[in-house]
Amino acid sequence: MNEKTVWGIHAGRTGDADSLFLQKNFVALGWLEMGNIGKLPADREAFKEKVKLTYPDWKPGKIPNAAGQLYRFVHELKVGDIIVYPSKRDRQIHIGEITGPFEYRPQYQDSYPQTRTVKWLKHVPRTTFSQGALYETGSAMSFFQIKNYADEFIAQLQEKKAEAPVVTDDDSVGFVATDIEEQTRDFVIKQLSKNLKGLPLEEFIAHLLEKMGYHARLTRVGEPSVDIIAHKDDLGFEPPIIKVQVKSSDDGKISDRDVSALYGKVGDDEYGLFVTLGEFSLPAVTFANSKTNLRLIAGSALVDLIFEYYEKFDAKYKSVLPLKMVYVPQTVEE
Repeated sequence: MNEKTVWGIHAGRTGDADSLFLQKNFVALGWLEMGNIGKLPADREAFKEKVKLTYPDWKPGKIPNAAGQLYRFVHELKVGDIIVYPSKRDRQIHIGEITGPFEYRPQYQDSYPQTRTVKWLKHVPRTTFSQGALYETGSAMSFFQIKNYADEFIAQLQEKKAEAPVVTDDDSVGFVATDIEEQTRDFVIKQLSKNLKGLPLEEFIAHLLEKMGYHARLTRVGEPSVDIIAHKDDLGFEPPIIKVQVKSSDDGKISDRDVSALYGKVGDDEYGLFVTLGEFSLPAVTFANSKTNLRLIAGSALVDLIFEYYEKFDAKYKSVLPLKMVYVPQTVEE
């Protein structure tokens, strides 16, 4: 079993990092405002406090992530560990071995002053690696540990030449696509929960219904279980009339009592629609399934509708949900 830890590091999109990293034989982090991080006590809390003082406008959740990267670069990255640098300029994966302790280089204080020396061992085309390995090196962090696919990078340093992966046999392809989709779904729900609580979410659901071809208006008048009235005709006189309730909470489950309260407002020739960012309890689902004119839309189904009608959204809501269409790999089935 390999005892060396494999790390990954990113740099900017310019060619400066390639020149410094590959020609000067070191890997480095920027964090210019932090000064010489090697002088900080070998304690994670000290790094957190320094980050907090240096970037007072940062949100609390961002501080531990940044401090952790800096601490690990100084104190956990060991001589002999393997470092992986995916270059955006030449689209190669550069693999090296750390050869020295942390060193602050003030001569590079306008770019990458926090450094570790490295001996580059191999430069490998990206196409040599599985999709999963490439995905792991695409971490959002500047410095990170490679765990799931570390063996692929270690194998490249062995004498035996690794065979190029066959796409149809690459099990990680499906994992990558699934993981990207799940992260995007989580992002959508988090954005809605954070930015569109209460009435703003009702307005958003009315907007979504409009883009689906309905006329929709908020009630706002003494209808505690009905937030939106939707209909197909311009004036709203002709059936079907849809009465909609919206719950912005994404924690817990909507009960059958809530669903029943909405249904109590639905006439014989009307329809009920309950929309939530969260989920419905089993009794609520059972109750809805027993009614032909009642439908429940939980968070996952809501995200499906958002993806389907996203391009029709007004700029206001696209700014809340900044998404772009991308192509992701899929497994090729027989």
